[in-house]
Amino acid sequence: QDHSSVRKMFVASVLRSASRTSCVRAYALSSQAAFVQPLSVSSARRYHAWSAVPQGPPDPILGVTVAYNNDPSPKKVNLGVGAYRDDEGKPFVLSCVSKAEKALANAGLNHEYAPICGVPSFKKHAANLIFGEDSPLLKDGKVASVQTISGTGALSLVAAFFKRFMPEGTKCYLPRPSWGNHRPVFNDAGLEVGEYGYYNPATCGLDFDGMVADIKNLPARSIVLLHSCAQNPTGVDPSLEQWEKLAEVMKEKEHFALMDTAYQGFASGDPERDVAAVRLFAKKTANMAVCQSFAKNFGLYGERIGALHFVTQDAEETERVMSQLKIIIRPQYSNPPIYGAR
Repeated sequence: QDHSSVRKMFVASVLRSASRTSCVRAYALSSQAAFVQPLSVSSARRYHAWSAVPQGPPDPILGVTVAYNNDPSPKKVNLGVGAYRDDEGKPFVLSCVSKAEKALANAGLNHEYAPICGVPSFKKHAANLIFGEDSPLLKDGKVASVQTISGTGALSLVAAFFKRFMPEGTKCYLPRPSWGNHRPVFNDAGLEVGEYGYYNPATCGLDFDGMVADIKNLPARSIVLLHSCAQNPTGVDPSLEQWEKLAEVMKEKEHFALMDTAYQGFASGDPERDVAAVRLFAKKTANMAVCQSFAKNFGLYGERIGALHFVTQDAEETERVMSQLKIIIRPQYSNPPIYGAR
């Protein structure tokens, strides 16, 4: 009747009779039974769950910062991740960010969870900065916006969305060269990645004819990633007239335009001018999305603040896209951070 006493007596009996060269693992499966599994001492010492995990290579971009931190030279310069620094090489916080932090501190705000899709006021202002406050798309509810874990999080989220809802076999094409993390993000989501011509090293400029020819020759309805301004790593951007031509080619081939906007304001010094390509494409096609980061232009690197915007055909499609974005976000991180967004 006393199952606990019976189990103890059973296990003690087995242990007494066990060989000195073996060990015994006992599992109580229920209040009525016990299971004993012999395991040799030598195999128990050998086995470890992660013993077969190989050493991975260092990140080619962030690895430069690691090398910088480990370098004892007083004359060292960090050419890794781009970030604001003062004349002494110390981290620099923008005055507007400092003012905003003081305002938040004095506001006595709480620390409640943000909605799955992010802080509502942040999403509104982020979309306005990309599409314009007077954008007909925003007024008609034709943009599905969510807050993301900076620009990388926006790319990861859109890659997961593509994997679920793009036709099987749809490839994502990157400019050659592109940011080093683009390919891993899309590969990790299970997408095939290709390239199209972009940079001409002989002229240190844009190979526009090669770019257009390659995009024309891609399979119809491909995903084409475009840097909306300050192309990383070349810094070379198409002119507005060239963007017009690219928009026509993209529309003709029914490609999906994925605009990566990580440096709005850095190319020309004018945040409106730097998203001219985004607004041009938004007028010509509903087949586009924008990944937006505030790490660089606001210096909010560690706050991980970004957004993802899908252009849709109508408000009803916006609701459907939003519903699926929430489903992807929920098991990953549930809610984005609130501090930087505020």
